[in-house]
Amino acid sequence: MHDLARRLRALPPSLGPVRLIGVDGHAGSGKSTFAGHLAAALDGAPVLHLDDIATHDELFSWTARLTAQVIEPLGRGESARYAPYDWTLRAFGPPRLLPPAPVLLVEGVGAGRRELRPHLAALLWMELPAPESWARGRRRDGEAQREFWDGWTEAERAHFAGDPSHPHADLTVRATPEGYEVLPGPASPLRPGPPGPDSHSK
Repeated sequence: MHDLARRLRALPPSLGPVRLIGVDGHAGSGKSTFAGHLAAALDGAPVLHLDDIATHDELFSWTARLTAQVIEPLGRGESARYAPYDWTLRAFGPPRLLPPAPVLLVEGVGAGRRELRPHLAALLWMELPAPESWARGRRRDGEAQREFWDGWTEAERAHFAGDPSHPHADLTVRATPEGYEVLPGPASPLRPGPPGPDSHSK
């Protein structure tokens, strides 16, 4: 993980002074957990969760709001200010500030969508097939969210059919019993270094 953090820090800024790193993959594939570990290895880099940007009515049609609230301010070197969505109350909460840190992670389904790719320094894809990811997500959220997941899987399938992220991923991340394995992605301008103590990290 620390080797990956070192390589991400070495990338040129992609959005004003920010190296914006996308973490995409199917719902339930472990993106949030991985992003948390990576943020810690990056000395507490901020993480923007796309679950805070999407809503029940806009599962994937949130690009304009993300651009206005986050992308444009960061591109000017300013702090972004966005209102996170509360999935229980079905309403936006108090605004949060997002500083133009040297490295900033954006994680969630759609982090590698075509409108965001020009602003990314790198795109990472969590490698877990959709059926397994969705099954994990359903187990995590329980029976109370069964109806939501039924609608979500169809929406996600349609999203990736029209705007696939995986072919544009620079790196592929796989969870292992030891931590994570980072491999070249389909786009692969980034190449992992030789195996070493940081090749697998918890």
